[in-house]
Amino acid sequence: MLMAWKKLWAAGTSGMLLFTLLLGAGNTQADAAGTAAGQETGQDVFRIVALGDSITAGYEPGMTDPNTQPYGYAERLLEQGWYHGRSALNNYGILGLTSAGLLNYTGAIKAGTVITPDGIQTGLRDPRISQFAALAPAIHTELADADLITITIGGNDVSSLFLNVKSIASADFEVQLEQLLTLYGSNVKAALENIRAVNPAATILLADQYQPAPKIALGANYTTLMSAAERFTAVADSVTASLNTAAAPVVTAHVAAQFAGVEASLTHIIGAGAADFHPTQLGYEKIARVFAELEWGQYRTPSVTAVTAPGAAPSPMSIVVKGVELNTPNKPILKNGQNFLALKDILNAVGATGKWDNKTSSATIVYGGRTVVITIGSKFIKVNGVNQAIDTPAFLQKVGKEDKTYLPLAALATGLGFDVNYSSKLRTAFINP
Repeated sequence: MLMAWKKLWAAGTSGMLLFTLLLGAGNTQADAAGTAAGQETGQDVFRIVALGDSITAGYEPGMTDPNTQPYGYAERLLEQGWYHGRSALNNYGILGLTSAGLLNYTGAIKAGTVITPDGIQTGLRDPRISQFAALAPAIHTELADADLITITIGGNDVSSLFLNVKSIASADFEVQLEQLLTLYGSNVKAALENIRAVNPAATILLADQYQPAPKIALGANYTTLMSAAERFTAVADSVTASLNTAAAPVVTAHVAAQFAGVEASLTHIIGAGAADFHPTQLGYEKIARVFAELEWGQYRTPSVTAVTAPGAAPSPMSIVVKGVELNTPNKPILKNGQNFLALKDILNAVGATGKWDNKTSSATIVYGGRTVVITIGSKFIKVNGVNQAIDTPAFLQKVGKEDKTYLPLAALATGLGFDVNYSSKLRTAFINP
């Protein structure tokens, strides 16, 4: 089920993903043409399930605006998945969730039973909490099918202590920190055991907790909190090590080290109107890099990442086919709010065959057991002899001395059965057969 953050936030309707996948040059984080990955083709899909707190949800100050779409580490991981093939994300980040709440939630997911919001954690303000609670049985199935499970949790366990460090005596701080870390370790280990009971083999990546405040804001207390963050990491490492096996990896994603010394640029702790420890966009990218490098050994970005200034012409779009970025003089074209690609480039990249008929101004393509006829100017394509509607027709574009057939992204999914996703943040289309 694909549901906009806006609808979840404002209307409280049911949904699983925190972003909308729409074709074109829209302003959502990730846009998709055609069917959801693998749903109709039966092809393998790399499935990511993200559990945890507001960092998993991609929260930033102002996110309660229903027009704001999240673009956190989980959405970036989905993009990284597209570099490697068909991928899907289910994001269940709950604002305000603690490790105790995660334990309760994963217990219900393990049992496959509906849980009440208060059964997860009392006092949660996430407006989607009723839907998340009701979805526990469905999440059981999704968790069982997952290839990668990511978790951020613990910030809400220690945030009050961290934020009040200046007013707490050192001895009291140490006692409270030790109590919180002991409880965190116990809760998280039990939650991971719940997850492992549902899915015996998926890779589980648990983030440690970064210290959010810069030294300039903390003074002498900076050393105290950095030491506390290191102890938090040690507990996370101990928990994951106790469950980790070669066949079923459970690994700590060492996020905290990426924030050390550069907290002011990676969090909203300064300049947000009130102390807010959530990551900035740069911070979320740092977190995504840690997760991606653990899973795939790298974090990829397209060659074209320029941000378009207000009033300027859109920057070029990148095309990634089967993980390989196309390098072609036939640049993508934005027309009527839709992205069009040169058909020949796509056919060459995936190894499909095609022929052109001058009399009918149509291209016949054979790929994967399908024969697709695309006619210039027609709002229908023919798939194995059956007409299927497309939103915008193909057209001819003069490139040098040649006329090139340009095809809308939607037709690639509708006609050829490709999985096509467009990230407006990266200005990149990901095409996977």
